[in-house]
Amino acid sequence: MKTIGMIGGMSWESSLEYYRLINEITRRERGGLHSAKSLLYSVDFEEIELLQHQDRWEDLTGIMIDAARNLEKAGAESLLICTNTMHKMADQVQQSVSIPLLHIADAAGEEIRARGLKTVALLGTRFTMEQDFYRERLARKFGLNVMIPEEEDRAYIHQVIYRELCLGEIRDASKKEFLRIIGDLEQKGARGVVLGCTEIPLLIRQEDLALPVFDTTAIHAEYAVRDALSEI
Repeated sequence: MKTIGMIGGMSWESSLEYYRLINEITRRERGGLHSAKSLLYSVDFEEIELLQHQDRWEDLTGIMIDAARNLEKAGAESLLICTNTMHKMADQVQQSVSIPLLHIADAAGEEIRARGLKTVALLGTRFTMEQDFYRERLARKFGLNVMIPEEEDRAYIHQVIYRELCLGEIRDASKKEFLRIIGDLEQKGARGVVLGCTEIPLLIRQEDLALPVFDTTAIHAEYAVRDALSEI
């Protein structure tokens, strides 16, 4: 099994899920007492969050490149960015290392295509929902029509992610509002929903909806293990 390198801490709440899922999937696939060979480089999310909201993406790209290079030097054979938003600089990070970066949108796109869907709703930070780096990749590589919530709902989702979920706070009122937003998008034509922030699966799960739910944390973890076991 190849060693998986993870850039985490954005937030550590979701990085914890990555670590758990990657090891559970490895044990499922290999049996016995097997667990994943992995390395985790965890950043200080307070610093990351401040730079994001100051629109200092060049500084953030430098931080991510440093993390990726340190993981490669430590022996990682593949690379995961354990957050959707920071895939904004995925191309630059990939260019900085010789090991493959396993893109979260590619993992999600393959899963959506396998389910035969064409139109999906995307929930995430405002950066992920509003900028092109994620939606455009899903459209270009997988032919998907990606819908996003109305502006007021995007602002609400963004606030809940940073002020609740990243702090480990799970509130029933927020869950109810997320389900209302997803319902609105379904009425407008969405046939699935992409949880395009690795914290959202802490709040919303498949059992909450009849609509197909694409949990990018779980999908990315599965993708990474398949790669580590040389099955993709």
